[in-house]
Amino acid sequence: MFRAVSLFSGCGGFCEGVRLAGFSVEAAVEMDRFAAVTYRHNFPEVPLFEGDVHHFLKPESAEWQEERHRFEAVERGNIDMLFGGPPCQGYSQIGTRLLDDPRNELYGEYVRVLKELRPKVFLMENVPNMLLLAKGRFKRAALAAFAEAGYTNSGVVVVTASDYGVPQLRKRAIFFGVRDEEDLGMEAGAFLQAALEVQKQPEYTVRQAIRDIPEETAVHYEPRPYPRSRANSPVLDEMRIDRDGRWYSSEYKKTAAGGSVALHNHHTKEIQQRRKELISLLAPGAKADSLPKEIWDGARPEKWRRLHPDKPAYTILAQMHRDMSEWVHPKFQRWITVREAARLQSFHDGFVFQTSEWQMLKQIGNAVPPLMARALAAAAQQALTQLNSRDASKLSFAVPVQQMLALSST
Repeated sequence: MFRAVSLFSGCGGFCEGVRLAGFSVEAAVEMDRFAAVTYRHNFPEVPLFEGDVHHFLKPESAEWQEERHRFEAVERGNIDMLFGGPPCQGYSQIGTRLLDDPRNELYGEYVRVLKELRPKVFLMENVPNMLLLAKGRFKRAALAAFAEAGYTNSGVVVVTASDYGVPQLRKRAIFFGVRDEEDLGMEAGAFLQAALEVQKQPEYTVRQAIRDIPEETAVHYEPRPYPRSRANSPVLDEMRIDRDGRWYSSEYKKTAAGGSVALHNHHTKEIQQRRKELISLLAPGAKADSLPKEIWDGARPEKWRRLHPDKPAYTILAQMHRDMSEWVHPKFQRWITVREAARLQSFHDGFVFQTSEWQMLKQIGNAVPPLMARALAAAAQQALTQLNSRDASKLSFAVPVQQMLALSST
């Protein structure tokens, strides 16, 4: 089994996908104390360094000295992959986009840990805007930093979550690199792109993902009776605790949920009557600019927005924890619930979120969708298998990669 270390782990979306692909996650690092509670609940077997990444693996750090006994497996030569997504708000189109935003430099800490552990491969996730901001400055800086760290063969690919079984049109920039001593036989970005081609799934819709979840929500945070459903939906097979999916087995999901079959996290923000009346005027997929002029004040149309049942969701964002008006249920006169948001990110129902509703929504919006993460980890696993093989030509994967590369050049 390949071994991996997670940085900027959040509630564990990236880790869930990496674990699902068959990796052993040997350590995780997360500073947010609320996300750490959810992480510990869902990954009790993973040693979590709860604190500033600047202290992780730092011998001179008192915080690291106090915790290092829990991370004996994390050492150079023992880790196959480093993965994680440095906080992206500094690059985001809805964020400040300031060049001196300190969050824009956290990839430097990622590179420091990469230098320390020297895994064979790495995956780093961020928003696509990172590639464009300051005329590509951060993209160039990141690739230069990876090269200086000993990962000259590095590249970046923009991926869409809906290509990998996630019912959401979320785009992300994925950096992938291979240690200089290793011979992948091709450019890392091209390898990742080709490997992901064989991971692609049909596109799933909002209706397919949440159609079985009832209108009535939890009063507080109590689990609700698990809904029955006979709906034929591959994405429901992945999400529902009582079904086997292509990737998630029923046993896996039940174990994660502590053996219980209940609908957890089915609660949402309270909605005032005037807002309920307003959203009742929104057709499926409609925005505020479809409302009568006497109701809509002409402000940004995305202020009010109803999900379209027959399309993938638009991007689930962390700002949900402040304002849910962009995530109106496709059918009911309410916001989507925490559980519905989780499903649209491809978290199965056995993955239970902790702390407050405010924090749960923030955790979900910040997460890497697990099924997209699984595809990325599977691609990295193919690279590791190829690197570890003395005769890569015998690998069944080697031929499809070359064929796809040839097709892409015609």
